Amino acid sequence: MLSITAPDSTTMQTDTIGPLARTITDTPTDIWNDSCAIDELEYAIAFGAVGATANPTIVMEVWKKDSQAWTNRVRALAVEQPAWTEVELAWAIVEEMSVRGAALLVPAFEASGRRAGRLSVQTDPTLFRSTELMLAQGLAFDRLAPNIVVKFPATVAGVAAMEEATYRGVSINATVSFTVPQALAAAEAVERGLRRRESESLPTDAMGPVITIMMGRLEDWLRVLTDRDGVIVDPTALPWSGIAVFKRAYALFRERGYRARLLGAAIRHHLHWSELIGGDVIITLPASWQRRFNASTVEVRPRMDEPVDRAIVDELARAFPDFVRAYEPEGLAIEEFDAFGPSIRTLRAFVGSYHELLHHVSDALLPNPDLPA
Repeated sequence: MLSITAPDSTTMQTDTIGPLARTITDTPTDIWNDSCAIDELEYAIAFGAVGATANPTIVMEVWKKDSQAWTNRVRALAVEQPAWTEVELAWAIVEEMSVRGAALLVPAFEASGRRAGRLSVQTDPTLFRSTELMLAQGLAFDRLAPNIVVKFPATVAGVAAMEEATYRGVSINATVSFTVPQALAAAEAVERGLRRRESESLPTDAMGPVITIMMGRLEDWLRVLTDRDGVIVDPTALPWSGIAVFKRAYALFRERGYRARLLGAAIRHHLHWSELIGGDVIITLPASWQRRFNASTVEVRPRMDEPVDRAIVDELARAFPDFVRAYEPEGLAIEEFDAFGPSIRTLRAFVGSYHELLHHVSDALLPNPDLPA
């Protein structure tokens, strides 16, 4: 088994008074750790983080940090389960990483009355077109630990899976989500599932659904379009693209009374943290950004309700039809979610990381005999 080392007291004393700690203690905004790596999660918990997340790319990062330990773990599992395929072994590793991380969050889970202290596990990205297969895997993930949240992509099939999973009592996290229309569709799916439970007198108070908006990945896409299509745009406007989408979605969530919380992800700069401070939202931060923000002099004060400059929104709308699709509540029909540029790019990245994980599992089972032992 892999060893777990607790953070030293010096680190805890330093970070508990830092900007991220003040974000958590002084405002309704929560911070999650954008990884299930134990050492990174312990660092985040030390300053007050109350959640964590995993996806195929994160799983590969965790593997690479201690590849020999995970290689040995695959080999041990293969001895215990000689009939398992590389796919079954790979998902056993994902589940083990997730359960270990979830255990560290149980104190926050219990202290918050199950509002916080959750770890997100992502369904197989290759299943993004199958509601039934995603749902079956999601139900299995839900049984791993009481504080698991299951990630479903905001695709056509994924939105349908969110409703059914919610009805079955699963707390969901909508991922592969970049736009106001996707966030609203996911929130509506959650509401339908919750209402179905309530109509049958099934409990909903212990559930904690979240809807992710991957702010940085929308910004990445607009930068791709700038280079690919020769778009001339004020470069100072681009960093505000994901923030504008997030703030508009947040206003609509409050207006409509959705019970899911919004989660900001895909951090590219401090605005993806500082502009969301004060909202009843979650921000998931990689460890590298946590340390950078904790060492910064950025003022911790509520900014969520401060609108993005209208001139910036107009500039982005003028230059990018895809920004309009992302920003306007009716900008995308649900049938268009799967073909939206950021959706395709992100699914390709997740599928690629998943295939890389399978390759590493195969290498563990069948080490290259041409190399020295």
